Amino acid sequence: MGGRYYCFIAVVALIASSAYGGNFRQDFEPTFGDNRVKVHGAGQLLSLSLDKTSGSGFKSKHEYLFGRIETQLKLVKGDSAGTVTAYYMSSQGPTWDEIDFEFLGNVSGQPYTLHTNVFTQGKGNREQQFHLWFDPTRNFHTYSILWNPQKIIFLVDNTPIRVFRNHEDVGVPFPKNQPMRIYSSLWNADDWATQGGLVKTNWNNAPFTAFYRNFNANACVWNGVSSSCSASSTSALTDSALQSQTFELDARSRKRLRWVQKYHMIYNYCTDHKRCPLGVPAECKRSAL
Repeated sequence: MGGRYYCFIAVVALIASSAYGGNFRQDFEPTFGDNRVKVHGAGQLLSLSLDKTSGSGFKSKHEYLFGRIETQLKLVKGDSAGTVTAYYMSSQGPTWDEIDFEFLGNVSGQPYTLHTNVFTQGKGNREQQFHLWFDPTRNFHTYSILWNPQKIIFLVDNTPIRVFRNHEDVGVPFPKNQPMRIYSSLWNADDWATQGGLVKTNWNNAPFTAFYRNFNANACVWNGVSSSCSASSTSALTDSALQSQTFELDARSRKRLRWVQKYHMIYNYCTDHKRCPLGVPAECKRSAL
């Protein structure tokens, strides 16, 4: 299905007080993997590698509370079975919040599985999975998270693939109080990642490498006490104009979302009745559009 459709976003204070146009050398730091994390040139390109000894990863120096986070990835090419490239936002502690993109590798010629999840207060189990409509190893593609107090939207090349709304009114926790860092990692998960763990990593193909470029954070930076979009405090942020901002999809984007979910979604926890024999979670009874 051709064309690129964009989400219509109301942005006022968010743009005025945000980090934008990031640099991997300035804005991120390695979390593990030593020299398997490589920043190239002036900091606009980064690569992660995985070999039999170790994977690798990085995290943002800043924490964020609401906004749009995006980067372009080119995934591990060829036989990537057993590997996982994760790109996500997460807070810390036993009741952490998390917003996940995970790319599950596969044998040559078979599609990657894009795995998404939302954790609130340390609980996930909200998986939706997709097969992409392009080869994510041939070129760079943009993966975005739009997050505000009302909803989270996952996008691929500006096409929405998933919306997770705030349903606190029916007792569903929503991530809105804990600032999150951006994380990414490339690691071996051949006990589960490809065909339920039946296909193992072929180390003859190592090192496996994924590439990142064009990171952008149009988002509110958390300084440990308050947000850059807030006058002074967490309570001010809660009551600020940011609370009324919304990320809304136009008619074309809603049509695109329905197309992705009809033709490219391969798993949805909301329809997994074997997993939920007593009934689906409360948020599944509400429309995501």
